[in-house]
This record gives sequence, C-alpha cells and structure tokens, in this order.
Amino acid sequence: MQYSASRERAAIAYRTVTMLSMAACLFGADIKGTITVKQRLTRPSVTASVSVYERGPVVELGKDAEGDPLADERARVVIWVEGHPIGANPGSAANSSSAAPANMRQINRRFDPDIVVVPVGGSVTFPNMDPIFHNVFSLSKPKSFDLGNYPKNDTRTVLFTNPGIVFVNCRLHPNMAGVVVVAPNQWFAKADRDGQYSIGDVPPGTYSLVAWHKKTGYIRREVHVSDGRDSVVDFLVPIDGPAGDSDAGANLSHMKMTSR
Repeated sequence: MQYSASRERAAIAYRTVTMLSMAACLFGADIKGTITVKQRLTRPSVTASVSVYERGPVVELGKDAEGDPLADERARVVIWVEGHPIGANPGSAANSSSAAPANMRQINRRFDPDIVVVPVGGSVTFPNMDPIFHNVFSLSKPKSFDLGNYPKNDTRTVLFTNPGIVFVNCRLHPNMAGVVVVAPNQWFAKADRDGQYSIGDVPPGTYSLVAWHKKTGYIRREVHVSDGRDSVVDFLVPIDGPAGDSDAGANLSHMKMTSR
C-alpha cells in the first residue's frame, strides 16, 4: 500500500516536471512588419454643414486633419492572428472582459477615433461629447445593437462576444461612421502612420495572419512562429480599380505580399 502510494507520488512529480519543462521551452515571439499602401483609398471626410440639421445648437464641424494621406491609410490597417496552438490561451471572453474598454467618442459630429480594435470579450464605450443628442447603432452580423439617443456627457458601453467587423453609425447624423474590429484573441495590432506593426508574445505555432482595411477587405498570409524567433511579415495593399470600389468584405489573398 505504502509502495503504491510512493509510486503514484513519483509519477505525479514526474508529470509535473515534464509539463513545466515543456512550458519553459515555449517562448513567445513577436510578429512584426511593414504595411505598404500604394495610393489613397479613403475619400476625405468632412462633417455635413449645419444647415442639414433642423434643430439643436451649432456644433463645430469635424474634418480630417491635413497631412500625408498614405500615412492615414497605413494607420487604418488592423492586423491579427487567427488560430491557436494547443495549450495557448486564446484570450477568452472572461479574460478580455477585465481589460479596460476601448473608447470611441462622438465629438464634432464624428466618431473619434473612427476605428478601434478589441479582442473577443472586450467592450467599447461611446461617450457623447457634443451638446446635441447622438445615437449609436449597428446592423452588423457579429454584433447588432441600438443604444438609443442620448445627450452630452452620457455614455453607453457595448460588449463584443463574437469576432468580426462591426460597422457603427448614428441614426441622427448619417455622415457619422465608425468601425469596431473584434479580433478573435489578444494577438492583434493597429499599424502606425509609418506602416509599422508588432504583435508581441505569440506562442510557437502556424497561424493565418490577417491584415484588414475598410476599403480593401481581408488579406491573409500563413506565418510560422518559432521559439524565441521573431517573424517578419510585410503586407502590400494595392488597388486594382479606383479607390473606394473594392468590396470591404472581399478576401484579397491573391494580392502580392512580401515577407522576410
């Protein structure tokens, strides 16, 4: 009896050491790269004139800041990882819900920023900063909602439990449009104005790396992450037709992409 118990304890200890050794070998690595945009994709956005609105106080007109239009386009690209290796934490709703929510303000009759990214289980707040009523709604398949009309300094929060692209609008001001990108896990990034992005601590494995732009849709590329070795994947975002004509939901995996 005592011998059997000793063998069982030894077996448990062996399994524990083995699992710890395996875990120690799985060092996360970064996926990083450069987004190259060949031409302007998004039409300049200017808030509709006050005459369109029949009542309410005058609100300052919002418009896109002047600058490098290609830098603006690069900063509109979102990159995320699809697929999970065995044993990796995919970023469950329970874990993501404890993180601070993203913020999409309604100010100067615009959504600011007009693109936010959260993982599945993450939330977004929509504070109204204007002295007029606003509304936030979406008819998108991953998340459909209508927050109603609410005044200045009020806010509403939405929880996103399904991955996908959620387009948001305001029923009171049709020019207002924003996007919530719900990534399937915690491994995502938004490119900066120089087109650089980095996704940190990705467990070893083979994944589909996705780059998304509102006007060009999805671009997918397979990437293999090795223990402690960073992977570099560059995306080229060309347009075959005139800017703005592409299907926002199209899979453009046939486009040429570079990696090194």
